[in-house]
Amino acid sequence: MLRYDIDAYRSLFPVIKTGTVYLNHAATSPLSTKVVAAVNKYLDERSETRVDNFGSQIGIAKETKEYIARLINSTPDRIAFCDNTSNAINILASGMEWRDGDRIILNDMEFPANVYPFLNLKRRGVEVDFVKSRGGKILPEDIEAALTNRTRLVSISHVQFLSGYRADLESIGELCRQHGILFSVDAIQSAGVVPIDVQRMEIDFLATGGQKWLMAPQGIGFAFVSEKTQAMLNQAYLGWTSIRNFFGDFTRYRMDPDENARRYENGTLNQIGILSLHETLATLLDVGIDQIEEHILDLGDHLIAELHKFGAPIFVDGERSERAGIISVKVDDADRMFARLSKAKIEVSVREGWIRVSPHFYNTESDILAFVDAINGR
Repeated sequence: MLRYDIDAYRSLFPVIKTGTVYLNHAATSPLSTKVVAAVNKYLDERSETRVDNFGSQIGIAKETKEYIARLINSTPDRIAFCDNTSNAINILASGMEWRDGDRIILNDMEFPANVYPFLNLKRRGVEVDFVKSRGGKILPEDIEAALTNRTRLVSISHVQFLSGYRADLESIGELCRQHGILFSVDAIQSAGVVPIDVQRMEIDFLATGGQKWLMAPQGIGFAFVSEKTQAMLNQAYLGWTSIRNFFGDFTRYRMDPDENARRYENGTLNQIGILSLHETLATLLDVGIDQIEEHILDLGDHLIAELHKFGAPIFVDGERSERAGIISVKVDDADRMFARLSKAKIEVSVREGWIRVSPHFYNTESDILAFVDAINGR
């Protein structure tokens, strides 16, 4: 049963008024009127009144980190703003003291953002072991079977970009803790749509971008860096804002990085991105991530049931605990189907020959039925 006023939230997204059924949040989310209003206000200031408005943005950045901390059950001091998931992951990949022969566990379903930062370590003698997925699922027991005495890190997407499978992070986190291995999570397909608890899941490092389920513009994201992980990292890049009290003594050049994760913010930040993320997080937290998850899974159940009626293959359609917001369906000639859907103003994605459907908290069963009718030619 829906526990929030969905119509009130649908009114925040003008894309609906265009007649578009938007089911593509695993790629890019539409911007809400709240984000547009906040950005326009900022632009007006920068162009007309408070041109140097840096000081007014400090409080917004602080509150945004407080929102992020609520989102993932962290503390704000463990959060660093980043421009995207890849650069966030590189904080970890480039900062570890790797030794020749060290190993990292990934899997064969990963999005490249969670692969290339680690493949790049081969030049330092680090090997990557790819766990083979089973029907789009990456199981804890398969990760355990791949462990060696040289495994230093396990990195996995919370939700896989193609299959939509939601990993059992609690089991994997416990497995890593037992073996003294760092646990890194790419949360770009889960943050904002399913609950994340870095404490309970024993996550050491988490990275995400904001343009998907967090509903912010491109170019803004964040990293969570646990105290334990930070103590293990030699910071590969250092900028003037990485330093404690960086605005107080410009010419006393000192190697004095901030004691918190802010040390990874090396220079001028994306203020428009942070402002936008502030607005989107306020909305998502107001709805409640638990409520969003329940609604998204209900929509997924409805879509799966409809697809089963005509035998359409679904990548992962198992237990609700194994799904989040992504349902991928196999059709004949996915590119042609995508073109038909686009003509009908139904926005989805094509990935690896699959049609990927990804509704968010403001979508309805009517949106799901519109998609089903369109792929049936009705």
